[in-house]
Amino acid sequence: MKTPMNPSDSPSPSRRRILNVIPAKVTWRDGFLAYCSGECHLSQNTLQAYRRDLEHFYTWLDNKDLQSLTIQQLSSYVNWLHELNLAPATIARHIVTLKIFFKYLQMEKVIDQNRAALLGSQKLWERVPKVLSPPQVDRLLTAPDATQKCWRRDRALLEMLYATGCRASELCTLHMSDLHLDEYFCKCTGKGDKQRIVPLGEKAVHALRQYFLSERPLLADRGKRNGEEPTHVFLSYRGKPLQRHRLWELIKRYAVISGVRTDISPHSLRHSFATHLLMNGADLRQVQEMLGHASISTTQIYTHLDAKRLKSIHKKFHPRA
Repeated sequence: MKTPMNPSDSPSPSRRRILNVIPAKVTWRDGFLAYCSGECHLSQNTLQAYRRDLEHFYTWLDNKDLQSLTIQQLSSYVNWLHELNLAPATIARHIVTLKIFFKYLQMEKVIDQNRAALLGSQKLWERVPKVLSPPQVDRLLTAPDATQKCWRRDRALLEMLYATGCRASELCTLHMSDLHLDEYFCKCTGKGDKQRIVPLGEKAVHALRQYFLSERPLLADRGKRNGEEPTHVFLSYRGKPLQRHRLWELIKRYAVISGVRTDISPHSLRHSFATHLLMNGADLRQVQEMLGHASISTTQIYTHLDAKRLKSIHKKFHPRA
């Protein structure tokens, strides 16, 4: 998780103005979120994650004095998170959020020391992502049919998830101006507002064109009647931009209809996109670029998923294979 501030920096005038109107501990959280949004320009997804994590912290905090918390008390907060049966990765994220929040409080002179910095995060084992086989992908992508409402939109949506490896949030915020169907590519805006170019295949382009010819004009008209001017590619039944939670619901529905594993999410198609590219000989650096990963170490996990590829490398290069 990105650290948005340096505690050695002195408070800016705008941060001092925020601090002047934050007399209580509850509004220190609001000041932190306002700072992350207004000055650090963090994404809405990051802000929502910070907000959720701090809600947990303030629930635990109750009537405790935030400014005099000891490292022992903060450690008991981590134990409290474990008692909630949260996943290890979720607990690790909560700890990172708390450290960043305390850096902000130290920068604003609310606390003298950032004791949260002493909290340790447990080492997380790399987990193998859920990946669909090519036949399972085919069944999932063809699950939307004429019996489903907005089935052409849904088919285009699924095709795009698999064709581009986009995150759910990236696809939901995709605008018509980001598509270049004649040139077979689209422009995606990922984490930190970083943009990248991702190629599109024939099937994805065909599905998009069918959606644009039939359903999207009707959905856009509904949006206009409600005072909207729809510019997003994927619209809801009311003509508004499709929300990320709705995309998750659609994936779950078509997983059931197609008979593939029901524990998948939009990210499963992103994992499948990367794994299938590597299975067919794509270069790791190229896959990293298409996924929008800042570090190649994030992309390397997909090399562990292709057992056939690993066996062929072992057979080719090991002297006793």
